[in-house]
Amino acid sequence: MSDTDPTADGDALEIAVPSDPLAGHAATAYFWGHVAGSGRVVRSEARTTDGERRSREHLEVVTNDEESAQVLAAIAGGDVAHETTTREYAHDTSITRTEDEYTLSIGDGDDRRLLGRNSTLSLPVDGRGNYRFGAFSSHDRELLRGLLEGSGTICFKSSSGTVGISFVHDDRELLEATQELIADCPIDAPTGDLSATSSGGYWFGVDDDAVPAFGTWLYENCEETGLFAPSRRRKLERSIEQASAYDGDQP
Repeated sequence: MSDTDPTADGDALEIAVPSDPLAGHAATAYFWGHVAGSGRVVRSEARTTDGERRSREHLEVVTNDEESAQVLAAIAGGDVAHETTTREYAHDTSITRTEDEYTLSIGDGDDRRLLGRNSTLSLPVDGRGNYRFGAFSSHDRELLRGLLEGSGTICFKSSSGTVGISFVHDDRELLEATQELIADCPIDAPTGDLSATSSGGYWFGVDDDAVPAFGTWLYENCEETGLFAPSRRRKLERSIEQASAYDGDQP
C-alpha cells in the first residue's frame, strides 16, 4: 500500500491509503471501524509438505454492500467472496431476513502474518482483545462510519415518523467505546443505555431527534474519499426524507 490521492474518473475512484495499516488516516479509521463491527480472525491448522502442523490465520470482514467491500479490499488487500444468506434479526430472533453478503478475506495464513504484521497482537487490540482507536482520533467520522456500517442498523419508524440508528454487537465493551466516540463527536447525539438482545448480544440507539443531524454529519463529503457504503447512505437519506414528509394523521 502507498500514499495516493483519491481521484474520480467516471465510476472509478482511487482510494488514498497509508503504507502502514495502523497509521492514523481516514482510510485506516474506516477500515478498522468495519473490522471492529463485523470482522473476525479465523484460525486453523494445516499440514506442511513434510507432515508438520502449522498454524494459519486470516482476517474476515463482512459487509452487505459490494462497493464498500471493494473499498476495504483497496485499503487492505485480500479477496472478496459473495453469497446470499438468511439470518435472524438481533432484536427479534423470530424474524429472519435474506440479504447479499460480501466477505473480505485478508492474509494467506501461511506465515502467520496479517496486513504485514507478525501476529494478531500487532493489530489495534490490547491484551484482552479490545480495540484501541486512539491512533484514529483525528478521523472519528470515518471510524464511526465504519462502525455503523459494520455493526449498525438504520430504519424509518412508521409509528412515530422518525429515523432510528442503533448499534448491535456481542462485545459490550466495543459498544461502550462506540458510545464514547459518539459523545465526543461535534454533533449533539445522546444515546440510550445498553440493552440485551434476544440473540445474546447488546445494542443501543441514538436519540431519534438527533439522528438526522448525526447521520448527515456522518456521511458529509464522503464522496471525496470514497470511504462509505452507497447502499447504507441511500437508506439513511431515504429514511430522513420519509421522516421529513411524515404526516402524523396518516394511517
